[in-house]
Amino acid sequence: MAKLLMVTGLGSVKDLVSDKRGAFYNTLEEFHKYWERIDIIAPRVRGHKSGITELFGNVFIHVSRWPLILHPFWFLKKGIEIYRAQKFDLMTVQEYPPFYNGLGAKLLEKLIKVPYIIEIHHIVGYPKAANIKEEIYRSLMKIFIEWDSRKTKAVRVVNQDQVPQFLIEAGIPKEKIIYISSLYIDLDIFKPTGISKDYDLIFVGRLEANKGVDLFLETVEKLNCKAIIVGDGALKNEIKLKIENWKLQDNILLYGWAKDQREIAELLNKSRILVMPSYNEGGPRAVVEALACGVPVLATPVGIVPDLLKNGLGGEIIAWDANDMASKIRALLSDFERYQKYSQKGLEIARKFEKKAAIRNYADKLKLLI
Repeated sequence: MAKLLMVTGLGSVKDLVSDKRGAFYNTLEEFHKYWERIDIIAPRVRGHKSGITELFGNVFIHVSRWPLILHPFWFLKKGIEIYRAQKFDLMTVQEYPPFYNGLGAKLLEKLIKVPYIIEIHHIVGYPKAANIKEEIYRSLMKIFIEWDSRKTKAVRVVNQDQVPQFLIEAGIPKEKIIYISSLYIDLDIFKPTGISKDYDLIFVGRLEANKGVDLFLETVEKLNCKAIIVGDGALKNEIKLKIENWKLQDNILLYGWAKDQREIAELLNKSRILVMPSYNEGGPRAVVEALACGVPVLATPVGIVPDLLKNGLGGEIIAWDANDMASKIRALLSDFERYQKYSQKGLEIARKFEKKAAIRNYADKLKLLI
């Protein structure tokens, strides 16, 4: 079997070195079976000692001890060390502003001549920016990504329309772009359970500006319904304060992190509708998890959402507007026949993302690039 070097970002490595067992951990749990060895280079994680963490017997995570600004050079140093010891066959490089992974990959490829691909899971600020910082990052991506990808074997995207359109407009040849989904759903966990519905609405995700939590709060206020927010992040205290100031304590449960996939599945099954009001996204994974539980989805047109919800299958696309969200939620909750149709169609959509088959497809397509 071949050997793989993966270069990831801060969010993914936080998942791996913590006890949260999030999306990347769950991917590697199956993905590692298709490789002799996987080495993962990751930036420094505040509060976590640098060094090597081993998972599953053949996955080795190398966490930087250097500041982020020096990460391309640490990446180069560590990549050379790993190559001399392991002679890996391919590199996958998760890229996003400020582009330190792509720069490190260019430097490393010049020295060891191992093929690599860039993986773009998320265009920050696209299709809609949550703030000025995201607008700047979106502009930088458009300027920089064509140069960044010149030496790559391919550019992997995780949705079929939105990100490819952006990249083609930025100058990347269409034939260089390959679509490989990054949503892998365990259908033994995410499935309808028939338990009672305690919440009208559920939000699942990090509490960050791009997730549109502010729109979710506004929508709940307009509807005066029962809702739950599952997740944690930088905006937690701000959201808690808003809930108190708007007197929504009886309407919204600020749940925090769910400890694992089973807990997320249980909370989805306790909810009538998943609302995903993100401004920009790579997935979002929670959309497919909800569909797999038979829970209809109302989501903004980000990431994979336009691919999934076109033609009114599984749910509806909503605008970045609390009035539009509230109107569509009222209509769906009062239309039993349409609700049941979305629920059944959602189950059909989710089957396409069955974990083992989707991860094997990812591994097979990577090996074709060696």
